[in-house]
Amino acid sequence: MTDSATTNSTLSIRYQLNRAAFELDVDLNLSMQGVTGLFGPSGAGKTTLLRCMAGLEKSDMGRLVVDGTVWEDSSSGMYVAPHKRQIAYVFQEARLFPHLNVSRNLEYGQRRSDNDDHKLDFDRVVDLLELQDLLDRMPATLSGGEAQRVAIGRALLRSPKMILMDEPLAALDDARKEEVLSYIERLHAELKTPIIYVSHNIDEICRVCDQLVVLEEGRISAQGELQSVLLQTELPILAGKEAGSVLIGKIRDYDETFDLTRIELSAAQLWVPGQFGKSSSEIRLRVRANDVSLCLERPLRTSILNIIEVKVMRVQDETTGSVLVHFCSGTDVFLSRITRRSCTELALKSGMKIFAQLKSVAVKNPLS
Repeated sequence: MTDSATTNSTLSIRYQLNRAAFELDVDLNLSMQGVTGLFGPSGAGKTTLLRCMAGLEKSDMGRLVVDGTVWEDSSSGMYVAPHKRQIAYVFQEARLFPHLNVSRNLEYGQRRSDNDDHKLDFDRVVDLLELQDLLDRMPATLSGGEAQRVAIGRALLRSPKMILMDEPLAALDDARKEEVLSYIERLHAELKTPIIYVSHNIDEICRVCDQLVVLEEGRISAQGELQSVLLQTELPILAGKEAGSVLIGKIRDYDETFDLTRIELSAAQLWVPGQFGKSSSEIRLRVRANDVSLCLERPLRTSILNIIEVKVMRVQDETTGSVLVHFCSGTDVFLSRITRRSCTELALKSGMKIFAQLKSVAVKNPLS
């Protein structure tokens, strides 16, 4: 059944669900491209929403239109059964079949594919996730990161319309998280399959997502392009210690002597440690508000490499004796958290030209 009111390559989600201690009320329209982050605290309804989309939980009122096709509409009684929805679900735990080796676990996902228009090749998925050396092993012999990579591979081989990832790194230690994140980045860069990625970790979200939806107490409090949503710091959940901005720059050159890469932004350049990608390729950077200091004049003889002239956009007061300063350089917007006393002494106000010292810049994702 095709809904003519919904254009192709879009995802329309409408769910209402009432429980004794929880209420979900969500109305979303998303692009069927890239990775959409679903971010919020524990108990916000993130997993419940994914389960509704997958058909694993019944809502009081629901409508789901995927790429122009209605999968669920409670008003008309339309309901596509969970096993017929072209969705692959990656859980917190890998949930591999313990009696099947890695190769046969992957083949199970491939056998369940009903997408004749776009089937992913087995060898390509194995190559993307570097599973070649694991194919003959049993799940019990895999590390947590290896098992989750296999689970992602099995999901991909279903050739789904979209993949739902429900905190896929939650059960992993930091080293294994880093391992799996690097593979998710690779999928993001090389595959067209849209992913909805659930997490309460903003650093994960900043690393892999293009769009961001903030869910609190079962309702949407913000949604849109990642960079713009992160700047909505009136929302307490986005104004915490991890508050900051995500920037897209271009690699210009690499200084082998000092192991530094020069990144060009819209009106400034930054140096970051390490070598990343090819010249002229795009790269994603993360700058935390707590890693930026401000001064009225360009400092001399300082150990900080990245000092840029910026313009104050606004000063946002916080209740903790600090302020968040929003400032820009060209089209790029940054945040800095400083004390209220420092703000008063600098007499910061909208429109002022000042200098920002970026004490730390993290490379989140080489994009090409």
